[in-house]
Order: sequence, then C-alpha cells, then structure tokens
Amino acid sequence: MEGRGLLEELQAIDAQHIMSTYARQPVVFVKGCGARLWDAGGKEYIDFLGGIAVDAVGHCHPRVLHAIQEQAGKLLHVSNLFYTEPQFRLAQKLTVIAGMDKVFFCNSGAEANECALKIARKWGKRKEPPAIEIVAAEGAFHGRLFGTLSVTAQAKYQQPYEPLVPGVRIVPRNDVCSLRKAITEHTCAVILEPIQGESGVHPLSIEFLRTARECCNHVGAFLIFDEVQTGMGRTGTWFMWQQLGVQPDILTSAKALGGGLPVGACMACGEAANVLERGDHGSTFAGGPLVASASLAAIEAIEEEGMLYNARTMGAYLCEQIALWRERLPVTEIRGAGLMIGFDIAEPVAREVVRVALREGVVVNATGENTIRLLPPLNLQQEEADEGLRRLRLAIESAVAERTA
Repeated sequence: MEGRGLLEELQAIDAQHIMSTYARQPVVFVKGCGARLWDAGGKEYIDFLGGIAVDAVGHCHPRVLHAIQEQAGKLLHVSNLFYTEPQFRLAQKLTVIAGMDKVFFCNSGAEANECALKIARKWGKRKEPPAIEIVAAEGAFHGRLFGTLSVTAQAKYQQPYEPLVPGVRIVPRNDVCSLRKAITEHTCAVILEPIQGESGVHPLSIEFLRTARECCNHVGAFLIFDEVQTGMGRTGTWFMWQQLGVQPDILTSAKALGGGLPVGACMACGEAANVLERGDHGSTFAGGPLVASASLAAIEAIEEEGMLYNARTMGAYLCEQIALWRERLPVTEIRGAGLMIGFDIAEPVAREVVRVALREGVVVNATGENTIRLLPPLNLQQEEADEGLRRLRLAIESAVAERTA
C-alpha cells in the first residue's frame, strides 16, 4: 500500500491505538538519504529539520549504517553489568572532544539532564546547611521528566503536572541582575542552554553565561550546560561552550550523538565527575554496543568529512539568503549559530508555513506563531540549501498572501 491509502490506514491506527500526544503532519516518510526524504508516494523533500537536530550526519550515512550492521551481527545487548568495547571507546572519544573528564550514558536528553540534576543535588546535600536549589532560565526546555520539567520554565509544559519538584528558582532570560540575586549559598546548580532551542532559537548573552560561571564559582555550585540541541557540531564547534569560552562543570548531550539512534550522555569535569558512586544511578539500555557503535561512527563522520566547518559556512549562507527575503517578505529577526537557525515572521503564520512548506517539499518547524526553526544536517550542500530555501520562500509567500488577502 502506498501514498494516500497508507497514510489513511496509519491515521486510523493512530486514532485508535496511540495516545494523542503528537500533532503529526500528514505524510508517511519511508526513505532518507543525506538531506533528502521521500514519502510513500515517491515525493522528494529537502529536510531542514533533521529529526529535530538528530540527523546531524544526514539520513542513512554510510559510515553509521555500516557500524550498525556490523555490530548488529555480533551483539545487541548484555547490560551494564558487563564490559562491551564500543561503550568504552565512545566514552574515551566523547569526553576528549567535549573537554570533560567522565561520562554517564543514558537514552535521551531528558535523562542526561536528570542525571546532571541528581549530581548537583547530591553534591549540594553534602554542605551544611544543605544547598539544594537549582536556578534555571525562562524559556528553557530541559525535558519532560519530573526533575527536568521542573526546570523547564514554560507554563504550557508545567501546569498540567504541578506540583513539581521543589527548590527551583527561575530567572528571566539574559537578566544578569536577577541571575546574581538568585544564586546564593543555597544553590547547588545553575542549568542553562547556551542557545534556547525549543522556545525559538534564543542565544543566551555572553554576559549572562559568564555571570553564571562567576556566581557558581563564588558559592560552590555546579554550572550545567544543556547542549542536547547545540552539541555535536550543530553550532560549528563540537559544543557551544567551546566557542564562548565559558566551561561548565556538567555538560549534557543527546540528539545528534547517536547518528539517528537514541542515546544521551551526562558528562562532567573536576569535582562533579566523581560525585556519583556505585549504585547511585543506572540505566538498563544505556551505552549498549549497537548505539555506541553508531555514535562512534557519527563522530568519525563529522570529523573526517569537515562537517564542523560546513556547519559554520552553510549556516552563514542560509542566514545571508534569508536576510535578503526582507525586501519582499515580513522576515524580521534572524538568530542562532551554525546550522541552528531561527527567524521570525511579522505575521503570525509560522504554523501555516510549516504546512505549506511540506506541500512544497521542504521540512521545517515552527516554535510558535511567528518563528521558523531550521536544523538541517551538518553536511548540507549548497545545491540542497538553495532548493530548500526556494521551496521555503514559496511557502512563506503563500501563507502571508493568504493571511493578508
């Protein structure tokens, strides 16, 4: 069964058997290669979303596919009660490129951030009196578990599940004075995304980040950087902190780390690297040989194919081209770094743009009524960029014209 018939069948199954947590676009993707996708009817799309920053090396990268196929023929799972070589090779490689000392593997970004919060709380409870407060910024998204949800300062995510984990203080994004006041001797950690992705690609100012580092040093708290979305080359360096020169004590990663497979990592340096002891934390599936092999292959592909450089150059190119649209389209602010880009449209048509863009053959994302988010593969080529931009511009023109008609 292909095309419309398959879509209708899956939509019926969705309605009857799957909890209604996703607003899915009406398309069935069946194949991907690099920055391109194909649906069940054979239509081709340029992917400017990359699985929400997961497919950093593109769809079905040959190196990742080979690693998965080879490992799948040997061993899939035995648990963390035993040694398997891929996990330890990955730990060695990842901590070096991230500038960290040790890592705990898990299965998602939310789990990585949960681990980071547990490290901070355990550390803070050693003090007298205990320091258990965690400071976070408005507009952040750190996950949907109870701990990470408590530091995800967006009412639409929090309100249905209150009361949340206590001991969290929220400050306005980039408000340095509020940040200084919030970090006290009762603080065990500050958790921040260098660029807030889910709320619309909003970079935190260097002054805000440096202040967080300075205040954490002063009170003896840990600085946590959530680089689940900004990490693994997305912004043009392995991690955003390496561009900023503000080093965290704890660093989290996921999304692009697995080359398309689910994996998360909570890394730490200095004192933070040795807080957790045997029995303090665990995960049944984490760091298994299959996903570890895929992760190593993805890192090698980024390194050997110059994707960090390409993320910087192609990201600059996309921003330059989008800026030119201002002559005829109501495009306002453009934000981000590397191939993590958000831009605003003066008219509240972003969600309609997503729908029309899919029809035109380009996959993008709206983070609100006015903001489009782009997260293409790091090996995006200029020909693909130009074609994707052409299709996206048509979608914006159509959505704006429809609203203003």
